Amino acid sequence: MRGTTRTVAVAGISAAALLLAGCGGGGDEGGDTTDSAAKAGGAITVRGCNPENPLIAGNTSETCGGNVLDVITAKLVKYNVDTAAPENDIAESIETSDNQNFTVKLKKDYKFHDGTVVKAKNFVDAWNYTAYGPNAQLGSYFFEPVEGYADLQSEDPDGDGPQKAPTPKAKEMTGLKVVDDTTFTIKTTEKVANLPVRLGYTAFSPQPDAFFTDPKTFGDKPIAAGPYKVDAWTKNSEIKLSKFADYSGDKKGNLDNITFKIYQDSNAAYADVQANQLDVTDEVPASAQIDDKYKTDLPDRNLQKPVGVIQTITTAPAKVDPNYGPEVRKAISMAINREAIIKAIFNGSREPATGWVSPVVDGYKADVCGEFCKYDPAKAKEQLAKAGGFKGGKMTLSYNADASHKEWTEATCNSIKQALGVDCVATPVVDFSTFRTQIHDRKMKGMFRTGWQMDYPSIENFLAPLYGTGASSNDGDFSDPAFDAKLKEAAAATDAAESNKLYQEAEAIVAKDMATIPLWYSTATFGWSDKVTNVKSTPFGVPDYAGISLK
Repeated sequence: MRGTTRTVAVAGISAAALLLAGCGGGGDEGGDTTDSAAKAGGAITVRGCNPENPLIAGNTSETCGGNVLDVITAKLVKYNVDTAAPENDIAESIETSDNQNFTVKLKKDYKFHDGTVVKAKNFVDAWNYTAYGPNAQLGSYFFEPVEGYADLQSEDPDGDGPQKAPTPKAKEMTGLKVVDDTTFTIKTTEKVANLPVRLGYTAFSPQPDAFFTDPKTFGDKPIAAGPYKVDAWTKNSEIKLSKFADYSGDKKGNLDNITFKIYQDSNAAYADVQANQLDVTDEVPASAQIDDKYKTDLPDRNLQKPVGVIQTITTAPAKVDPNYGPEVRKAISMAINREAIIKAIFNGSREPATGWVSPVVDGYKADVCGEFCKYDPAKAKEQLAKAGGFKGGKMTLSYNADASHKEWTEATCNSIKQALGVDCVATPVVDFSTFRTQIHDRKMKGMFRTGWQMDYPSIENFLAPLYGTGASSNDGDFSDPAFDAKLKEAAAATDAAESNKLYQEAEAIVAKDMATIPLWYSTATFGWSDKVTNVKSTPFGVPDYAGISLK
């Protein structure tokens, strides 16, 4: 990605850990805007969508809630908005001599939105809450490396029929210790060279004392420590934020108010931007990308940029729908004409995926998928026959209808149908919240669209959370002991090149069973009204909301 690499990194991290966080390649198309004469203050509205869950940092694993949490939370580490390089935020330092024992020192008097000071126990208590199995937090998996995590998980009860899981052995991880108000320690079960790089992810946010009084209702109006705070959340309508006057960080927001207006249709959001009724949309519909129409619709107020996002197709776990085994997935993959779909629907603004890791992170390796990600109708049909044919009647490809997915899912189904001779139907689900709930509850059958926006800039982040056994975003329930073992081996390597090599070997295991079907590497395409300036995309594909200004 473009941008000058800054040397302000996490104090005390080994050089190898910093190398693991590096970004490479890419470039801007239509550039970010910077206006030194922009005004301070004012209010804007931006496109939002329905969060799957209440806004609890440890229980949010999707972008509708995550985009809001990114603006209101502060963590030990933040990621540079230009390069994604890790920089200290609440942390004064994170030190380790062995990549297994870490000492974290906090900046003094860093405040939550309720005026209370962020202390070491606010991290330790929040992390233990998220990791504790019975709390069923989606971010629990991110704490798996911490010593004692396994004792916070309930063992599956034996016997037929529904059984109540036993209470875990412990409620607190032995690897977390509060030393004093501004110091705590982390001990991992095994060496984890890039742990400090991970600590800017939302699940690692601290929680104020008020959270533990009533966690169930806290997420409707969360208290965090970021540059903006939540004033009100009207379900299915809007989430209103205001600037936190006592924000302790060094990147204070420019605007007084930001409102996430929840849309059920990306075309409606785009039309509102054109009419200056919405100030920023982070999604330009397919109809406006054909022949770069959005550049004519929104001259000098648009951007397109390669980002750390990959789009895939996931198939329901075998216990939910047994008709989409690994060999069938390979046939489906070869039946998808990625190049034609990208050209027709996205005006050539995507790159066909040849593996499961984005090109923007170090460790990316091209053509991991091999022949199975190359369009070949004849071989696809042979592969399906080899797999015993498709026994499910018709194939379905589900998508959330509140975003711009209708055109490409229909085109993908048409490609599959023509190549395999099996009926394929693109199936809409009303909105993202409902869509993700059906997936998490394992009620979604057939195929469904999945996308991954990196949580932190590492090859590991495109593999472990998605394909590790029991991982939080492992929607297809992929499980392979060899893959899990390779992840641990890679995480323990202190040499960046060796670690990347081991992660590449783990990706090859994913390829062997075609755990998901890679489609394309994404670009962020934004549009904005003529009232705002300083609009830029982070390497994560999200607007830098705090940096936006009124003209």
